[in-house]
Amino acid sequence: MNASMTLPRMKKISARKSAILCVLDVGASKVVCLVAKMIPAEPSDMLRGRTHRTRILGIGHQRSRGIKGGVVIDMEETEAAVRLAVDAAERMAGVQVESVIVANVGGRLGSAYYNASVPIVGSGVSDGDLHRVLEATSLRTAQRGRSVLHSLPTGFSLDGAAGIRDPKGMMGERLGADLHVVSADSVALGNLLLAIERCHLTVEAVVATPYATGLAVLVDDEAILGATVLDIGGGSVGMGVFRDGKLVHADAVAVGGKHVTMDIARGLNTRLSDAERLKTLYGSAISSPSDDRESLSVTQVGEEGDSAIHIPKSQLARIIRPRVEEILELARDRLKAAGFPASSGSRIVVAGGSSQLTGLPEAARRILGGQIRVGRPLGVQGMPESAKSPGFAAAVGLLIYPQFSGVEHFEPSRAGQGMVRHPQGYFGRVGRWLKESF
Repeated sequence: MNASMTLPRMKKISARKSAILCVLDVGASKVVCLVAKMIPAEPSDMLRGRTHRTRILGIGHQRSRGIKGGVVIDMEETEAAVRLAVDAAERMAGVQVESVIVANVGGRLGSAYYNASVPIVGSGVSDGDLHRVLEATSLRTAQRGRSVLHSLPTGFSLDGAAGIRDPKGMMGERLGADLHVVSADSVALGNLLLAIERCHLTVEAVVATPYATGLAVLVDDEAILGATVLDIGGGSVGMGVFRDGKLVHADAVAVGGKHVTMDIARGLNTRLSDAERLKTLYGSAISSPSDDRESLSVTQVGEEGDSAIHIPKSQLARIIRPRVEEILELARDRLKAAGFPASSGSRIVVAGGSSQLTGLPEAARRILGGQIRVGRPLGVQGMPESAKSPGFAAAVGLLIYPQFSGVEHFEPSRAGQGMVRHPQGYFGRVGRWLKESF
């Protein structure tokens, strides 16, 4: 099965109108559903690009089941977890959810660049010229087995002169455009959306998790000056690089906090639930002199029942540290291979649930270099204190995304314009796609 899908496209919400949005972040460790009201507001000094103020009306989150590395491995369990999270958010908000914006980090997330040029019709660059050059570029982005999540213009050129942000009204003979395309495997993405559609929900848009996280945790100046976002989740690490206020690279590796938990469970011969508790309460990616003097009680799993032993806290740190270093080194090497190496002056923002592990920012500073900070959702009202954490950054970024979605997704005319809809909903499209692919 190597077919690709045409995903729904969401129009930018009007800067003068309020809107109710529902978002869904299906991760390897938890499923988060947020219902929020978007209220028109004047942009702030830090968040100048936002046109709306976000007020959370309802929140639901459940332990994730049936997801591994951002990919569905059990359809029934994934559907059940989504239903529980959406139901909790609906009850808290007092609304019925019919459609959602979805985050995606699985399916070999990746970036590619394309460019094209067209002759200018008339005395200056018009809206028609912009549409034609972006359409010409989009026609080159089709890849068998890959589905496009984002088509982001990164720059224009006039008669070979590059670096033009907005060429409208300028003089020239030939207009060129560069397009950054973020895509994912169609099969993995189709299974995730199919599980959501089975909950009687319509998918409004699919957003790459690193992009959503960057929208939530970066202030405007950071995105303009340049920053790298690492969303370290339970089953994967999403990487997003921002330059000049735009996403210029996206990637992901299927390793995360659950691998740390598995290492603890194997190393100490304990249950996964106990290993997760030890990691959360006492785990650290760095050692301290007092660790040898502190003792932890660990319940071991044996053939003739469970028994408790006592270990020094330093032993737990010795298990955690190598895996954390491996995760960070994988991210560093992937970014370097893509042409975005971390340097001593670069800004790196870590988010995601696993970024809250004690000592992880210090380990990141040692391995990645640069200025490290833990990113938390910015500019959101009504969020419970327990949810104002890096673990909810991607979900909050999905709420911010519709304020920026109008600058992307320039589709070829043969694929239709604006939001892609089908009378049967996404489930009907997937059914035809599966039938045609075999």
